[in-house]
Amino acid sequence: MRARKSRRLVAGSVALALGAGCLTAAPVAAQPDGGHTGDHADVQAVVDGFTARGVPGAMVFAQDRHRRWTVSSGTGKLGVDRPIRPWDRVRVASNTKMFVAAVVLQLVGEGTVGLDAPIEQYLPGLVRGNGYDGARITVRQLLQHTSGMADYINDVLADPDANNHPWRPEELVELGLSHPPLFDPGTGWAYSNTGYIVLGMLVEAVTGTDIGANITDRLIRPLGLWQTTYPQAGDKRIQGPHAHGYYAFPGQPVADVTELEPSLPGAAAALISTGPDLTRFVRALLAGKVLRPDLLAQMRTTVPAEGPDYGLGIREIPLPCGGVAWGHAGNMPGFDSFTAATHDGRSAFAVANGHLTNGDTADVRGAVELALC
Repeated sequence: MRARKSRRLVAGSVALALGAGCLTAAPVAAQPDGGHTGDHADVQAVVDGFTARGVPGAMVFAQDRHRRWTVSSGTGKLGVDRPIRPWDRVRVASNTKMFVAAVVLQLVGEGTVGLDAPIEQYLPGLVRGNGYDGARITVRQLLQHTSGMADYINDVLADPDANNHPWRPEELVELGLSHPPLFDPGTGWAYSNTGYIVLGMLVEAVTGTDIGANITDRLIRPLGLWQTTYPQAGDKRIQGPHAHGYYAFPGQPVADVTELEPSLPGAAAALISTGPDLTRFVRALLAGKVLRPDLLAQMRTTVPAEGPDYGLGIREIPLPCGGVAWGHAGNMPGFDSFTAATHDGRSAFAVANGHLTNGDTADVRGAVELALC
């Protein structure tokens, strides 16, 4: 899920400009984690810049094979002088897509799903009408955002009542398909949360178990990601230590938007996690602990995209110091985050718990790139 500039509720417009005064938080000095107290002034300057421009708080957690470290600025909760800590849980939004893609690829490896099979084979009749034909859209195209499927997110978030009731995935898909296709399948690239809702339904159809249980049983538990959860419909709270997320709705003061109906982002962006857990996941993924080598190679086969090239639920991120990292962004009202890791064991996670005063998102990807270098 990505917050976009728009006149629609939540989808991005006035953002934090309406409450800039109360959002500016004093920078907090670098916070050591795991006993390391090194100087990371360049990364500290970046997160201090976020809070100076209206983000309540920001944090970067990074590690390599020998050490881990954290820098933070501002606060994890307005009115409280406490920085965001590495173990504070946040809504990591579209970082969820890496998990969904990994589950789908595991099912490919088990022979349950065909990567180049049409989605119509598994969910007959779901993707049909208004120019759509599920017989022409493959699982691979859904994973890499080349299906041409329009996004539902701006429509559902334009509903003032959206956060007050659970959503069935079929409803979200129907909203997406109410818009005509963006292009013929396989002929372009456009980020589609709708496609990942469909993928979650695919997993449920072939396993008989909901997508959250699949992510938990296949990834969270085996990898020991004990601070990571896929919340069930109706469970709006973040359990355990967490940072709060803030947003300003059009014409309204800054609001605490920490509580969210998780079925609204669903398989596209519902996950709750922390920096240590997400970086552990991406390192394990790149180390071959999640997928067979041939399936990991498929995941890392990219197509040109808006931003870094996109594979199957993961991006290839060129680093300013040379080489590449692999990871994903997670952007939604209240939380902007980015996770990435390299093949030599470096990893980093950045989060900001609000938007800049001009309504833009903080450059958390830039903070991660700097931390990895």
